[in-house]
Amino acid sequence: MSSDNSNMRASKKKVSCKKLGGYLKEQKGRLYIIRRCVVMLLCWHD
Repeated sequence: MSSDNSNMRASKKKVSCKKLGGYLKEQKGRLYIIRRCVVMLLCWHD
């Protein structure tokens, strides 16, 4: 029973790492878009 429990923990850990990776990728994309917008606003001359 204890080995079954540790397997469950390991699989949960994998899922959480995958979710975390996806979350970080999403935040990285958002930061890139925000940075591009800020640069455009700063460099924009009328």
